[in-house]
Amino acid sequence: LNTTVAPLLFADQFLQISMSLPSRFVAGLGEHMTSLILDTAWTKVTLWNRDMAPAPQVNLYGSHPFYLAMEDGGLAHGVFLLNSNAMDVVLQPSPALTWRTTGGILDFYVFLGPDPKSVVRQYLDVVGYPFMPPYWGLGFHLCRWGYSSTAVTRQVVINMTAARFPLDVQWNDLDYMDAKRDFTFNKKTFKDYPDMVRDFHQSGLRYIMIVDPGISSSGPPGTYKPYDDGLKRGVFIRNATGQPLIGKVWPGPTAFPDFTNPETREWWYDMVKDFHDQVPFDGMWLDMNEPSNFVEGSQDGCPSNSLEEPPYVPGVFGERLQAGTICASSQQYLSSHYNLHNLYGLTEAIASHEELLPETAWPCALMGSGAWQRVSVPQTLHSPDPVRVSPAEVLLFSLFGVPLVGADICGFASDTTEELCVRWTQLGTFYPFMRNHNDHGNRPQEPYAFSPAAQNAMRKALCLRYSLLPYLYTLFHKAHSAGETVARPLFLEFPKDPNTWTVDRQLMWGAGLLVTPVLEAGKTKVSGYFPAGTWYSLAGDATIHSKGQWILLPAPLDTINVHIRAGHILPLQEPAFRTAESRKKGMMLIVALTTDGFARGDLFWDDGESLQTFEKGDYTQILFLATHGAVLSELLRVNGEVDGLLLKTVTVLGFCPRCFSLTPIFPSPPQVLTVPVSLPMWEQFAITWS
Repeated sequence: LNTTVAPLLFADQFLQISMSLPSRFVAGLGEHMTSLILDTAWTKVTLWNRDMAPAPQVNLYGSHPFYLAMEDGGLAHGVFLLNSNAMDVVLQPSPALTWRTTGGILDFYVFLGPDPKSVVRQYLDVVGYPFMPPYWGLGFHLCRWGYSSTAVTRQVVINMTAARFPLDVQWNDLDYMDAKRDFTFNKKTFKDYPDMVRDFHQSGLRYIMIVDPGISSSGPPGTYKPYDDGLKRGVFIRNATGQPLIGKVWPGPTAFPDFTNPETREWWYDMVKDFHDQVPFDGMWLDMNEPSNFVEGSQDGCPSNSLEEPPYVPGVFGERLQAGTICASSQQYLSSHYNLHNLYGLTEAIASHEELLPETAWPCALMGSGAWQRVSVPQTLHSPDPVRVSPAEVLLFSLFGVPLVGADICGFASDTTEELCVRWTQLGTFYPFMRNHNDHGNRPQEPYAFSPAAQNAMRKALCLRYSLLPYLYTLFHKAHSAGETVARPLFLEFPKDPNTWTVDRQLMWGAGLLVTPVLEAGKTKVSGYFPAGTWYSLAGDATIHSKGQWILLPAPLDTINVHIRAGHILPLQEPAFRTAESRKKGMMLIVALTTDGFARGDLFWDDGESLQTFEKGDYTQILFLATHGAVLSELLRVNGEVDGLLLKTVTVLGFCPRCFSLTPIFPSPPQVLTVPVSLPMWEQFAITWS
């Protein structure tokens, strides 16, 4: 890194520093609608949280001033600027990069790797490791703005069950609220709201509802406790006159809680607890926390001062800092909103997670937000090929330390098509966070709303996901405990292969699973890059021996190509309609042998919902090892949650090493050994073959 390529500028509201880059392969600097690798041909990346439909080259919901750059020989480094002010980052073709921020200090962290995995882990050492999600949070989620009553919401769940689709979490958007006000519910259309949630619980279903930060301020005094109590306790962001700043969001005039204020956290706890005492929800969807505002600044405008009209305005959409949000000069407990804007959603998530719940979901993110919540990447259907965008976004959030991430499956805005929804469901099967979400007025896009053939394809994809949940949950444990990634780009696993550096239409789950989705309409074949090595189809019907090459794969509408990397053992489980049931089913091991007959894997298992089980030592961890014609298990730690769990099947792929060919052949004859067993997982075992 050479910072002498341009002068350092350091003024009160303008800081600029430039640095050379070792290559043009740079990823990060979110959140934007972009490919995995950024374009270094004079691309300006603006960081200033903004609520708007995703579009190219505009600032979106979150800010992550961190990049990872690849270097010759598979080396990598990363740079993180710990600064929450509005900023531009300008990428230049030399290659070089210039940081321009409107305040704060130049507090840089440089991560020397030397490989990209180490860079991500070193970044997470600074901003925090991701939280451990509940097991049910990895199941299928279903939501729509437009489930207009408890009757409609209940019917959706009935339809999903009747059509034999797995479903773990039902959501409601604004429809449940009374006049779109937080911590209320409509006593007509949702009159049996608490009973509905309790009924969901009886069937093993979880429930999440939307909560916005904007608190309605228009009611007569004494009629709306969240505002009345918040006013007494001084929890709202203040304008230049010291009064609560009033903007406009869904309920009309609104005040905005200041989550940097300790009193606000106590008030937030009280409001959420009061509502939870009425409606026993399982999680909150924290939306609109950029913070979003339907008027510019406030209902009274913004004062004319240096914070509202700084000497340098980054390339924000709307050309003013207050566009789509509140006045930059408004005052919070810690500082002005000018300095804290990009931290607003993070502070709300911290308040919600620390005081209340393990399961919060929200679209706005900043560095370190993975330690507190999961992120939904809103996805529209306005681009001609929308499914292409979301794999890259998911992979980028993994680099940012936010592994529990996914786009709105089938798209939120505009009508979907049957083919698009099938392909998106297949891709979404491998989003760490899987939610189908739709806007009101659009064509229905629940899985049961399509033809029998489309339903079969989506059911197949969902059952595949539920089968893989033990492996996925184990990956999240590694992210939480060791700073690893869950969904990851190929270059993270194969940094010495430059062909992987730009691949963002495939993704890996951990080190062992490669996913090659169809992302274009009308295609029944898909080309995927396979790094050097042996790869087995998950179904065990084909083997690829690659030297590092692109391979054309058959991909009929009911198929998503998933391959296991030789050398890995994956724990699977028989699927069910709820994770509460699937967790009791029989376990399976898929053993993908290398040419010399070796493979290894592991399983992390706890009760699936208690907090800090790893930190308390209340979990089971099992190591699986295959070598010399045998599969062995070793119990690294055991607790009672594994009691009753039986291993029912072991499938060995490539069990005949002499069958391997040195030349790439596709498809190769399958070499599969399936061993039915009934072995307790809480005891060590050994299975041998000859």
